[in-house]
Amino acid sequence: MFSRGVRLGARAWAVLVLVFLYVPLALVVLNAFNASKTFAFPPTGFTLQWWRAAWHSEGMWTSLANSVVVGLVATAVALVLGTMAAFAVQRYAFFGRQVVSFLVVLPITLPGIVTGIALNATFTSALGITLGLATVIVGHATFCIVIVFNNTQARLRRLGTSLEEVSADLGASSWQTFRYVTFPMMRGALVAGAILAFALSFDEIVVTTFTAGPTVQTLPIWIFGNLFRPNQAPVINVVAAALTLLAVIPVWLAQRIGGDPASARV
Repeated sequence: MFSRGVRLGARAWAVLVLVFLYVPLALVVLNAFNASKTFAFPPTGFTLQWWRAAWHSEGMWTSLANSVVVGLVATAVALVLGTMAAFAVQRYAFFGRQVVSFLVVLPITLPGIVTGIALNATFTSALGITLGLATVIVGHATFCIVIVFNNTQARLRRLGTSLEEVSADLGASSWQTFRYVTFPMMRGALVAGAILAFALSFDEIVVTTFTAGPTVQTLPIWIFGNLFRPNQAPVINVVAAALTLLAVIPVWLAQRIGGDPASARV
């Protein structure tokens, strides 16, 4: 048992960490209602006019739609490729398996600017492709695959192969085993991986900058482009506040859905 002083010190440190993380976010939410365009603190008054302005912003809605489309398609691609790669690495023994696992995970460790430059050179110089929504989707899929791969591989490692072997011994085909045994136990990890992949794609700005071209704007690009415009700054705070509040949903769902199914196997 730790002494009372150690416990109090640990609690105080935890509070300081939470303050450090969440006070800036609280200020963003507060400024979304601040009547002052200069964000005077304490606020000179509270208003909803910035929320009305954001609601009627055509640029915001267009960029939001682009972000949603990119996130959904990139997540779908990542689900297919990341799950297949995880099953191959975790369920089969072959030469170079560890190398494949390393190469799949590598993109998430690279600086975003390096990935962006590499993709931009590949699309424009090597392939001669015009940058647009499709190139953004491909760029986002490169790191979304890692999220799905890691989630799926971790779940497969915890599950083992005993239930799949029992299913095969009872005469089930490979497809029946996957449908009735493997997939139900994997479903939570897949959904959690998809949610986190979508959230990561929705928030991405560096890779998007190098793969979107001048004609496509996602929501983070739109926010960054309008951040230093005096007339748009209050609207940006509203959008940032809304995203801050909405960001709680995917994290909560991922934690709820992605739990270990070990208890269900007892």
